Amino acid sequence: MALRLLEIVVPEEATGEVLTIVEEAKVTNFWLTCSCENRSILKMILTAEKTESMLDTFEKKYGHLEDFHMILLPLEASYPSTKEIEEKAAESKEEEEGKKKREPLRVSRQELYHDVFDSSKLTNTYMIMIVLSAVVAAIGLVKDNVAVIIGAMVIAPLLGPNVALSFATTIGDAELGRSALKTNITGILIAFAVSLILGFFLVIDSSTGEIASRTVVSYGDMALALASGVAAALSITTGAPAVLIGVMVAVALMPPLATFGLLLGSGNVNLAIGALELVAVNMICINLAGVVTFLVQGVRPLNWWEASKAKKATRYAIIIWVSLLIILSALLTVVHQ
Repeated sequence: MALRLLEIVVPEEATGEVLTIVEEAKVTNFWLTCSCENRSILKMILTAEKTESMLDTFEKKYGHLEDFHMILLPLEASYPSTKEIEEKAAESKEEEEGKKKREPLRVSRQELYHDVFDSSKLTNTYMIMIVLSAVVAAIGLVKDNVAVIIGAMVIAPLLGPNVALSFATTIGDAELGRSALKTNITGILIAFAVSLILGFFLVIDSSTGEIASRTVVSYGDMALALASGVAAALSITTGAPAVLIGVMVAVALMPPLATFGLLLGSGNVNLAIGALELVAVNMICINLAGVVTFLVQGVRPLNWWEASKAKKATRYAIIIWVSLLIILSALLTVVHQ
């Protein structure tokens, strides 16, 4: 697990109390860097899995103070070496084996929020990336060229808002959820509009492999979308590279969305409906898998009243996504028969 550098600013009179908290938490690398202007600045090196509990402890105790501030930074190198720090942390962890509560094997909730917050915003860059991805995907579909379609998926603009929507649901953050939903819907509409326009002007052969394969929904497609949703959530919670995971999400969303627009623009309404069904099923599966993954990894709000609201939001979201998935699966089964 990676290391983090936590810097906190507290009123000078709270310094002794903070040092006691740090020692009780078995933090082996910490130091007081400054005590001036009636404030103390302390720094400590933590494993990523331990940061959330420390951040929550300090926030509960000093969050109401005006002079209190925390900064969390990724740590690229240090001396003593990262290995030595992790070994000390492991020794401290062994000493606390009797404790029931275990640290989550993921980055902190605060880091997760920071990561998904920016990706939930509707920006000019995001919209441009959607247009570029849709154009490349449409050209790859028309030419029946897998390499070009993969190029569109590497851009992966739809990863961020979908992960943000699942995360917002899990922690019960309505504002973040609305922002992510708005960004997601706008991106989908832009991609659809671009591919629809291209469908009017390009010659679309619906029998080509890449287009035909995205006009029929199978259980394999559902499995792929569920796996993509789990991978997307894990990439955020564990700090894994999101670029490759974004390709998985893009596989399930951008090509079928572009296929829908191209077929509808060319007048192939029946086949276009099949592509739209694939988009709907994939969207449901990705968000359902994302919510469940965040839930399993123990992502929760800090305060009990927020946790209660988040629990309700998560429960309702899972019920809605599962119900929609069952309804769509039943409809597809009837149609295929």
